[in-house]
Amino acid sequence: MGKTTDELLANVKHITSTPNDQDLAMLLTTGEQQTISYLSLTLNDIGVKSRPLTGYQAGIETIGHHLKSKISSIKTDLFNQLFRTNQVIIVAGFQGFNKEGELTTLGRGGSDTTAVALAAALGCTCEIYTDVTGVYSTDPRIFPTAKRWDMISYEEMMEMSALGAGVLETRSVELANNNGLHLYLGKTLSTEKGTWIVPNDQILERKAVTGVALDKDMSHVTLTDSSNGEALLNDIFKKLEQEEINIDMISQIRNTYGMQLSFTAKDSDEKQLISIFNLLKETYPDLTVNIVEDYAKISVIGAGMRDMSGVASRIFRTLIKSEIPYYQVTTSEISVSCVIDETNGKKATKLLCKKFDL
Repeated sequence: MGKTTDELLANVKHITSTPNDQDLAMLLTTGEQQTISYLSLTLNDIGVKSRPLTGYQAGIETIGHHLKSKISSIKTDLFNQLFRTNQVIIVAGFQGFNKEGELTTLGRGGSDTTAVALAAALGCTCEIYTDVTGVYSTDPRIFPTAKRWDMISYEEMMEMSALGAGVLETRSVELANNNGLHLYLGKTLSTEKGTWIVPNDQILERKAVTGVALDKDMSHVTLTDSSNGEALLNDIFKKLEQEEINIDMISQIRNTYGMQLSFTAKDSDEKQLISIFNLLKETYPDLTVNIVEDYAKISVIGAGMRDMSGVASRIFRTLIKSEIPYYQVTTSEISVSCVIDETNGKKATKLLCKKFDL
């Protein structure tokens, strides 16, 4: 229902440019409710007893921001009652309710999180069917010969999701890992094998690199201030935390001329960021802000990096040889990421996939 969500948001723009988050959450939940209603109507029409449930009816309790809530608990009493009557239960993903009884949404990809959370609460396996045949080494639309993995570790899948792979929502994989769930990703109405996401110790043969992720949903933010270092930094991070905005690739420079802080954030958070910075300028008038959207983040991921040297060197030499400039760099135990010009995103993805035989 991603298209429906986009249509709903487009309609809102005709009404107001500053929608109330509570009202917006209530509106966005209607997209998934349409889907479960249509499916239930279809099943009942062919003689299969079914029951559609909204997030509220399913007892999915949440905490946090109305549009970026996290599931805190699920009441399973109604599920147990319906199972005893042999009904198919169809739950609206992406939504729940908070302690005030207000409808909330889980953010983009929240249906994946709903599915895994339900499986954890009910003690069963979770199988997610979508428009892709499992997990690939990279987006097959960019690199058509990308490898599809029969199995991939939770650790690598979480890293790929967090770095922009877009196959599964990061929280859903984290939930599956924390609850020891078997998680499967396959293509709807297809007989092709998909991918099992499993604990690290179940991967018998590990490659140094298993994936390349390209994230174009990224803004590069640079903040400069001539004097107010500590106090300003404290207020910036406090505001980002309050608004539940995730930032990445953080870099800070201090010298006699002042302080410069740069980081990356999602394009979808730009409106909130601008609001935060305008508020901060009232206290810190010397603060200058520069937000650029013409960058992308490319990441090379693989749990085998821990035991194999030279991966970062091969990445940077590949980019340099092809005259692709890279800017900020960040690493974890199993990934290397760098900021590049968005126009070079697809080219860099193809080159790195070839370099690491993906």
